[in-house]
Amino acid sequence: MPPTVHVTGELPARVHEALAESFTLADRIEGVDGVLSVLTKRVDGALLDRAGPQLRIVANYGVGVDNVDLEAARTRNVLIANTPDVLTDAVAELTIALTLALLRRVAEGDRFLRRKARWSFSLEFMLGESLRGKTFGVVGPGRIGRAAASLAEAFGARAIFAGRGDEIGVVLETADVVSLHCPLTPETRHLIDAAAFARMRSTAVLVNTARGQIVDEAALVEALRNATIAGAALDVYEREPEVSPELLELENVVLTPHVASATPDTREAMGMLAVEALRAVLLEGRIPPNTVP
Repeated sequence: MPPTVHVTGELPARVHEALAESFTLADRIEGVDGVLSVLTKRVDGALLDRAGPQLRIVANYGVGVDNVDLEAARTRNVLIANTPDVLTDAVAELTIALTLALLRRVAEGDRFLRRKARWSFSLEFMLGESLRGKTFGVVGPGRIGRAAASLAEAFGARAIFAGRGDEIGVVLETADVVSLHCPLTPETRHLIDAAAFARMRSTAVLVNTARGQIVDEAALVEALRNATIAGAALDVYEREPEVSPELLELENVVLTPHVASATPDTREAMGMLAVEALRAVLLEGRIPPNTVP
């Protein structure tokens, strides 16, 4: 009998078919050999214990693993795999799309027309900003951050980067666009708080396609209301799927519902990478290259 795998959410059809070709799919997690987990599912010690001591791998359907208790997995000798690389371009593209939509007031203009406001062409009407000539600051210069920076440079921006330490201060103080691409860890939770907003330029904007809890959302609302910063574009939220009602009321904000990797090809490629990790461990007895340390 093939190894058993439990899936914590719905999958694209091709991914489901590939999984079913190699494994027995279990409705319950108890007694399974592997788990394919979507990022909205918390993988903690209690869940791992429910699966049982025979569990060998959890393949996380995403590059971020902040939904996984890595220490709990290590102590139970459960491998954790993620899906790096395959979503880099899609997330970088949405980062730039959000940046341009914010700077050029695309969503604001769309809302303006949909409420049937009176208007006529004017040389001073709804002026926006160009990305050309701006400083694009990347917090978290990994694959996605560097890909976003490369796209920003194609639009004529200058990219700067902040990893750990004092570099973030330089980005906050000098960048016109602060784009977040760091993982969510205890160290990066509320990394962008009231003090961080105070260091940013009043003409700067914040873009977040990483994780919502990196930003103190209450502090963000105050910074936008008080014109401490000029605007924000968000794909992720601190209490997702809840969005702060105050953000919905602001015109200098662009919001999307956690869709940075949401192209059919990307989501399918992520799923197939997760399936390959399960196959490597459960069928071939090897450790896949996308195992999380």
